[in-house]
Amino acid sequence: MKNIRNFCIIAHIDHGKSTLADRLLEHTKTIGERDMMNQVLDDMDLEREKGITIKSHAIQINYPSKGINYVLNLIDTPGHVDFSYEVSRALAACEGALLLVDASQGIQAQTISNLYLAIENDLEIIPVINKIDMDGAMIPEVQDQIIDLIGCKVDDILLASGKSGIGIEEILEAIIARIPAPKGDYDAPLQALIFDSVYNSFRGIIIYYRILNGVLKKNDKIRFIASGSDYNADEVGVLKLTMTPKEEVKAGDVGYIITGIKNAKEVKVGDTITLANNPGELINGFKEVKPMVFAGIFPVETDAFEELRECMDKLQLNDASLTFELETSQALGFGFRCGFLGLLHMEIIQERLEREFNQTVITTVPNVGFIAYTSKGDKVIVNNPSEMPEPTRIDRIEEPYIRAQIITSPDYIGNIMTLCLGKRGILLNQSYLTPTRVELTFELPLTEIVFDFYDKLKSQTRGYASFDYTPIGMRDADIVKMDILLNGEKVDALSALIHRSRAADFGRKLCEKLKELLTKQQFQIAIQAAIGAKVIARENISAMRKDVTAKCYGGDISRKRKLLEKQKEGKKRMRQIGNVEVPQEAFLAVLKLD
Repeated sequence: MKNIRNFCIIAHIDHGKSTLADRLLEHTKTIGERDMMNQVLDDMDLEREKGITIKSHAIQINYPSKGINYVLNLIDTPGHVDFSYEVSRALAACEGALLLVDASQGIQAQTISNLYLAIENDLEIIPVINKIDMDGAMIPEVQDQIIDLIGCKVDDILLASGKSGIGIEEILEAIIARIPAPKGDYDAPLQALIFDSVYNSFRGIIIYYRILNGVLKKNDKIRFIASGSDYNADEVGVLKLTMTPKEEVKAGDVGYIITGIKNAKEVKVGDTITLANNPGELINGFKEVKPMVFAGIFPVETDAFEELRECMDKLQLNDASLTFELETSQALGFGFRCGFLGLLHMEIIQERLEREFNQTVITTVPNVGFIAYTSKGDKVIVNNPSEMPEPTRIDRIEEPYIRAQIITSPDYIGNIMTLCLGKRGILLNQSYLTPTRVELTFELPLTEIVFDFYDKLKSQTRGYASFDYTPIGMRDADIVKMDILLNGEKVDALSALIHRSRAADFGRKLCEKLKELLTKQQFQIAIQAAIGAKVIARENISAMRKDVTAKCYGGDISRKRKLLEKQKEGKKRMRQIGNVEVPQEAFLAVLKLD
């Protein structure tokens, strides 16, 4: 066990984590030249295009140093705030972390939040400044920032470049010298922490874990403590570039297990594997992952519903944090109400449905989960505008709040203040990390973040601000349900739950937008936004008018009047039975309202 090192790499998005991992694998000849490609651990097309890690990976590196062969387990972590629970479980499986900071950008919000997670898990931190060969590298400034943040010495900070391979040898030596070997007892009851799982269409769910105590042998009967189910370990082994089967995996090791499970719900990240005949205890820190953002997903063609259901089932095998249930809408037919970890997660699911399964889908307005308390004292969880109780029965409503950390240069403080206070934010703290970096801490309602907050933050600060958030619980709020009516008919897919102070403004903009997007009919269309029975905004789309009197030239006025009266009757009848088609752009327009 003394020759094993388990470590991960933590960084803000785009600071070069996957590239550095490539160099480590290349330098230690873990990967042959034929298999080498950029971002070798990111195997989804989406990950390569967006330059983010969505699914974490683990890989074992063999590295000889001073005549001893060391086994280094690199546990890759996802790099986005939506997946912070997965990051925390990957960190719990390590003893040390490489803290990667971009030499041209310095410390950013996610660097700090991931660092705090690592410190909570008692990890040895090795600071590394990456991209030192770039033209804009500010090495002394970034060194000062790191020293201020974690209180290390200048000599402790390693300089490297993932692209050109500078400093890779020093990093490997530092991992061996500074990161402690895992502690554990071979004879204790088995305790293995699950930090990830992937789905393989031939083998079922493959679980990645780190063993803290005990030994896991092939054909052992195992138990998942949190879900309470027992399985047989058909195959165990370690993770090289491909999976390498072994007879047993011992304490301190990182490995995989195949049990033939087909349902992703049974495997929970953060759960503990133990032996059924000699059970150990649950490892601290396990929690059920709760979705933060909800949206409806509907097929464009209503008869493609069954196909979409199959695709969602398959997608859930790969991504256990996706939750969905059946939903019907008058406007869109049958579909699903889905829960996501955040907006990026929602975007990824949508893209994967289109790419991997060729499904074109309509997504309704995303909203967060509220809690409504009725006057009788019942508690109703509202994830969907249609679940909202009648206004007369509601006593109070609570909405989720978050604590947001924004790091930026002092020039943009005014813009950020205006943006956050306009989103009902409360400024908690403002502190200068260095003369050129300031950290702002706000409390904000999650509802305000869901739409376009991140885009606006980036445009207000020319891309310089970095943003990170953590949920802090529920608070009372004045939330109302706003309906959109077309000719007095509710379009349920356009309903939204919104704060009362924002409703009139939002309703007016939405009506204006719908006026542009809906096609004219032979009759007048009234677009209204209403809260309960009170209409707060209205637009009219005038009727297309056919000139029925064109054939009467000259002659008596009563002939013309007769034709016009007949047309008027026809319009009235048409308006009663005619229905308004809502194009798909209208549902998307809601997301792009400014």
